[in-house]
Amino acid sequence: MDQKILPASSNMKEFEQFLESPFEIGVMLEVHIAQLKNINAMAKQYGKKMIFHVDMIQGLKSDDYSTEYLCQEYKPYGLISTKSSVILKAKQKGVLAVQRVFLIDSHALEKSYKLIQKTRPDYIEVLPGAMPWMIKEVKERVNIPIFAGGLIRTPEEVKNALDAGADAITTSKRDLWEINQFSNPTHENSRCL
Repeated sequence: MDQKILPASSNMKEFEQFLESPFEIGVMLEVHIAQLKNINAMAKQYGKKMIFHVDMIQGLKSDDYSTEYLCQEYKPYGLISTKSSVILKAKQKGVLAVQRVFLIDSHALEKSYKLIQKTRPDYIEVLPGAMPWMIKEVKERVNIPIFAGGLIRTPEEVKNALDAGADAITTSKRDLWEINQFSNPTHENSRCL
């Protein structure tokens, strides 16, 4: 993947900063359903591709029906969710499907592995992403490209996550949006966005 930092916006001010950035792909976290039309139009105007976090869209239940609605009405580049029905519907609609996984404990991790086997998402977003040893373990176990997000606060932590096998970092930390290039030689054959 060429874009190693995926700016994540949780409000309109951050979204507008993303629009002014050199990044092509961004993530929209918390948003009200009434804002989607405007956000989508602005993203298109600036030539940006948006990944919406379905579980965090206020006023919209995160299920396969809402996923179908989002895909038909807004044609997003991708969708993120913890829910298998959203991932399966996104894949069916030809939208990039990102399964969000929380690394809470061993039981939760095993449950996530079973879910990933069922949904086979295009990407997995691992949270927190500040644990490179876990990124490496997950990558080896599922062999699906990984986004690392959550609690990554420094350029060194970005580098550690990428070196551990993450294909990109999702972050709302504006300082990290300034990081443009990281070499990632271990991912020469990884799928590109």
